[in-house]
Amino acid sequence: MDFLLNKIDKQWENHRSLDQNICYLKRKLQDLKALKEDTESRMRAELHPRKKIKKEVHLWLGDVERIEGEIQNLDQRVNESSALLRGSQTGNVLKKIEEVIELLQQGKFDQGLVVDDFTWIGQSLSTTTLFGQAAETCMKEIWGYLMDDDIRKIGVWGMGGVGKTSIMKLINNQLLRQTEKFDIVIWITVSKEMNIFKIQEGISDAMKEELSRDKDEAIRAGMIYEMLTRIGRYVLILDDLWHKLSLEEVGIPEPSNGSKLVVTTRKLDVCRYLDCQEVKLHTLPKQDAKRLFLEKVGGDVLNNPDLLPIVESVAEQCAGLPLAIVTVASSMKGISNVCEWRNALNELTRRVKSVAGLDEKVFQQLQFSYDHLEDELVKRCFLCCSLYPEDQEISYIQLIELWLAEGLVQEMNSWQAEFDQGYTILNKLKNNCLLENGESADYVKLHDLVRDMALRITSIRPRFLVKAGMQLKEIPPVQEWTEDLEMVSLMKSTGLRIPSQMSPPKCQMLTTLLLSSCYIKSIPHCFFEQMKGLKVLDLSFNSIKSLPSSVSNLEGLTVLLLNGCYSLKKVPSFSKLQALKKLDLGHTNINYLPQGMERLINLNYLDLDIKQVPTGILSKFSCLKHLVASNLCGNSKAFVRGEEIAGLKKLEFFEGRFYDLNELNIYLQALLRHGRPWPRKYCISVTDRGLVSGCIREKSIEVHASKIYKDGANFPSDLQQLSIAYGRVEFCEEEAFFPWFIPEPNGMFSYLKEINISFCKRLKKLFSCCWVLRNIRNLEVLTVRGCKQMEEVIASETEFVEKEGTSSRNSMEFSLPKLRKLELCSLPKLKSICSANRVMVCDSLEEIHLESCLKLHRIPLYLPLLDDGQASPPPSLKKILISSEIWWKSVEFDHCNAKSLLQPFLFCN
Repeated sequence: MDFLLNKIDKQWENHRSLDQNICYLKRKLQDLKALKEDTESRMRAELHPRKKIKKEVHLWLGDVERIEGEIQNLDQRVNESSALLRGSQTGNVLKKIEEVIELLQQGKFDQGLVVDDFTWIGQSLSTTTLFGQAAETCMKEIWGYLMDDDIRKIGVWGMGGVGKTSIMKLINNQLLRQTEKFDIVIWITVSKEMNIFKIQEGISDAMKEELSRDKDEAIRAGMIYEMLTRIGRYVLILDDLWHKLSLEEVGIPEPSNGSKLVVTTRKLDVCRYLDCQEVKLHTLPKQDAKRLFLEKVGGDVLNNPDLLPIVESVAEQCAGLPLAIVTVASSMKGISNVCEWRNALNELTRRVKSVAGLDEKVFQQLQFSYDHLEDELVKRCFLCCSLYPEDQEISYIQLIELWLAEGLVQEMNSWQAEFDQGYTILNKLKNNCLLENGESADYVKLHDLVRDMALRITSIRPRFLVKAGMQLKEIPPVQEWTEDLEMVSLMKSTGLRIPSQMSPPKCQMLTTLLLSSCYIKSIPHCFFEQMKGLKVLDLSFNSIKSLPSSVSNLEGLTVLLLNGCYSLKKVPSFSKLQALKKLDLGHTNINYLPQGMERLINLNYLDLDIKQVPTGILSKFSCLKHLVASNLCGNSKAFVRGEEIAGLKKLEFFEGRFYDLNELNIYLQALLRHGRPWPRKYCISVTDRGLVSGCIREKSIEVHASKIYKDGANFPSDLQQLSIAYGRVEFCEEEAFFPWFIPEPNGMFSYLKEINISFCKRLKKLFSCCWVLRNIRNLEVLTVRGCKQMEEVIASETEFVEKEGTSSRNSMEFSLPKLRKLELCSLPKLKSICSANRVMVCDSLEEIHLESCLKLHRIPLYLPLLDDGQASPPPSLKKILISSEIWWKSVEFDHCNAKSLLQPFLFCN
């Protein structure tokens, strides 16, 4: 009987133990799943061009998937077992627990998830999903020709907007994965205004080669020929080729040895001229077109049977052209009223019937979407996008600033409010598929057909003259400057000339003239005489030495941009330009304020690069939101007064110089006295020198060669970057440096992300323990260089005094959770980073630079512990740069295995 009871007790104990182990296994499995999700997120963040996922990561992910399935099966077997047999599964459960724990340890991947990918052969491009059987068939046909060594040149042709570029982008990305077939894949966008040098430059950039602009055309072609011949098997994709192209003129060799040339074009003649294998991309069949339209219009339309026949008829009017389908559908999205749909159908039918030829029909379909923008201001904003060169990506901010200058975005109390309003318009245009996202972040672009449609509209009313990026050598003749012109853009026409004998264009209605980046050498003085209505004049990045006198009579001018006119010395009087709101004289050779500047009281944006700012002048510009009073990266040494800058109530961005820390303190105290915040962005230099560290952060101050007194250094508490170079410390050397800096108004440097200290004499101790714990938990970069007397970074302090009267140091961790880079260089007397019983916990640390610090014998870096108690490197660490291997051997760590763990990250300079 006792034997039976013992047997039952044992079975019960096994049963209970098994349940506990299964619960533990499931908890560990959840940890493993979470780690897998985190790893996949890290993969997306770390995977960049020229990088690939490590094989061990792929294997680990496979093992995680495998064990998930095995544990699911095991759990099912346990549940199905009888009470007497369940205990027999205990061994299997324990084995799985060990495997999961092992995978948790393996999955740390402290040295990153990616390695350099030496098989990188080209740049991946943003793509859209292919729609319809025709596109898939076309893509397979192109792919087949690419894999066929007998086919050397392929010409993909079809009408504009049919999807040629979309297909080739997908093929480009697919080729990048076929690394054994080709050595490099090069993508060049050619555009309507074909530019040989631009094609050559694109090819050389893709191959990371230099190509001089100054070389003779034939020599440049020869250099391109050598590059392509040397590179091996290449695929060269020339997208959007409009005209017959001489390969010899560019320097493109006849493809051989497996290399390929692919062109996309609207013209069959172009394919035949190059002797290409022709691939025609057809429009969508009726059913595919209908499906695409319904997918894009979405919403209530799909649920309304009365509406569907009309919607399908609207789709038919798009003639199977994907661009037209997507654009028209987007303009009707969210509309469920039958009357509006019937009206849209009638309008489209009338438009298409009224024109002949496929191109004309496409323009009418695209213009339908433009006409359905309800707000006239939004329409005008869209038309302004056509002022930029074809296929050029346009900066969000640059575009919104143009809209603001044109009065299309309402002027408001803050830049952020104006930007938000402009961004809302930008989104409307994107939602209607009239603008696309650019390849780069914060950029947009126009499809070339959509741009052509905009230019067609602006050839009638409003009237624009747009020849941007067309590399004109001479300004259009006076006959093209018609009296009804409202906007003119000739930007990016390198080497543009304006004949001295040219009569002044009679354009009284002209509001905007964009002549930036044309490298114009001179402009006739009378050129602007007949442009009385001009509001926006952009002459940035030209080679003019003087500004025409006729500019001084443009009384309606609100924006004058002269940035980057490095040779510009002479400007006429500005006394009549009282309507000016934005004046940019940055990076010019103008030494003093132009005559009549004091009358420009409506300025809200002013960028100067002059030798001296007269006292009192800036206070006249009470509307200023943006002020660059001195170009800190250039030669300008103009100082401003703290009290005067503090009086600018609306200031949101400030860049300028104060003479000393006392002047900075006057500025700070004046702001506090008036209850005003610091500008939203500022870059301040307390020196007459150029910046040493640069203003990387939005809120930066650099103090250079200034005396620093105890209690005499007040700084804003929202400061993000503080740089001090060649500082002359005027207080006790034995005291820590930073605790004497006073953050106003809240007493803490809560936002400080970067500290740069260099070449400061008499500086022995940088921080105190308490100051570090209180102020710099958000610090990302700490750089200390060339401070010959520096002995301690974080000075030793007694934390507690025991009752017996003896002092003892309390063990402490300094947590700097966001520190990414620690750089200590040329500090010959540095003995400690922090005291012996303290460590620095820096889980985000990526780089450590320790150079010429030969008296430093301990690195107090905390090494995180794994589940088994073993130490591991900081999880984000990428490199440790040292200047002496002999010194490194003498350095001590708190953990005995630290050097072997850190050896893979070590680089000796």
